[in-house]
Amino acid sequence: MTLIGYARVSGGEQDPTLQQIALHEVGCERIFTDRASGARTDRPQLTTALDYLRAGDTLVVWRLDRLGRSLTHLIATLDALHERGIQFASITEGMDTSTAQGKLLYQLLGAFAEFERELIRERVMAGLRAARASGRRGGRRPVLDQAQVRYVRRQYEAGVPVAELKRQLQVSRPTIYRALAGASAPAAAAA
Repeated sequence: MTLIGYARVSGGEQDPTLQQIALHEVGCERIFTDRASGARTDRPQLTTALDYLRAGDTLVVWRLDRLGRSLTHLIATLDALHERGIQFASITEGMDTSTAQGKLLYQLLGAFAEFERELIRERVMAGLRAARASGRRGGRRPVLDQAQVRYVRRQYEAGVPVAELKRQLQVSRPTIYRALAGASAPAAAAA
């Protein structure tokens, strides 16, 4: 089992030495270090470290927040490591996925991430309901306005072919069919 370390500091003035020393002290054979904000997606040394790891290895960080940009990102990274047979350890939190306690903590983090995703989904749905209740509709605006929809219906009933209506209004065939079916004009159907 090989221990591979990953250290990250947010800015150019910060010093990763404390993290690197801690990683050496626990036995990391190799340490990859990034100087990048945790919010940045491009962390080349993390990418290199993840590529370097093999099944049976353990990725070690000084603290959990050095690895993940968010709880969701942290869990996704840990899941990817788990699928490859790679363990994970965090020195400060005392987490080690090769132990029963570490596996429990990993599962708790996953539950919290799922909870966070569900809360976000609920807030989005509540926002959409509130927008609909205030008369706002999401999505793309209809290609044809109500007057054009009425025109299409009258012309079609008078025998004008769909191809001609399509040419006159410079729209697609499905747009004409939606107007005829009432899909692009729900307010007109109610009127």
